[in-house]
Amino acid sequence: MTKKIGLMVGMEWSWPPAFIEEVNGRNQGVTAEFVTVGGTQMNEPHEYAVIVDRISHEVPYYRSYLKNAMLQGTHVINNPFMWTADDKFFGASLITKLGLASPKTAALPNKEYIPGIDHSKSLRNLAFPMPWQDLVEYVGGFPCVLKDAHGGGWKEVYICHDMEELYRSYDQSGLLTMVLQEFIEWEDYIRCMVLGQENVLVMRYDPNTRQYSHPDGLSQEMYDRIVADCQTLCRAFGYDMNTCEFAIRDGIPYAIDFMNPAPDMDVNSLGYEFHRWCVEGMADMCIRLAKEEGTQVGEMRWSGLF
Repeated sequence: MTKKIGLMVGMEWSWPPAFIEEVNGRNQGVTAEFVTVGGTQMNEPHEYAVIVDRISHEVPYYRSYLKNAMLQGTHVINNPFMWTADDKFFGASLITKLGLASPKTAALPNKEYIPGIDHSKSLRNLAFPMPWQDLVEYVGGFPCVLKDAHGGGWKEVYICHDMEELYRSYDQSGLLTMVLQEFIEWEDYIRCMVLGQENVLVMRYDPNTRQYSHPDGLSQEMYDRIVADCQTLCRAFGYDMNTCEFAIRDGIPYAIDFMNPAPDMDVNSLGYEFHRWCVEGMADMCIRLAKEEGTQVGEMRWSGLF
């Protein structure tokens, strides 16, 4: 029986059709197509062995659909239960426990709250005023970074050089939960695409121009450490599709951003060579998972109850 891989995407245009063409052109008893959904019944059977999710972080109904698909035995990339639970503050704490280098990070209370929150009654556990000076000193002083704990794509990221700039940036954050983070004055910057928690594409990246290039001149020792750190990160979070970014300072690769489970694979961003690595690598992984026996459900506590 032919196994099916489903693809859920948003506005991206170059990687999805290239991936579908790559899978279908291999003639390995596995086909790929776009998923179509429009209302989902509980415990509704699913036709897909694998679903690649690149949009449910922006479309909440898709996340509900994918959790049910996983319950029915579909392997979802990335695990929607893990992705829902993670944030950048927890991630920074976890990887430090794992022995990886990470900038000092602090979680902040929200600037604003949903309607119905009474500031005098609902927030009695919050200290006021917030100890801003202590937090800034903890992360190493200015400049420091203020960013969305659940964000990606360099959105809602502010480099703050003094307290006034920090206050102004925080006041714009609205309902977002922000983290305050040490600013790493980097000597080199590396971004890695990681597939299947194992295969790592190491690329040099310029955060200012958003340009990728080959990591020429990177020592073998640094290269090997970054690859190993990427594998550790993705295994810890259970991500089969992710990018990990490292700011290198004084010979130490600091994991700056490592929770991008719908990473940019566009040919205009990556360039043709790196784009093709993603197309072919994703096809390899998804075909393998489609053919494997067993399900992803075993990762969840409730799997042993039925």
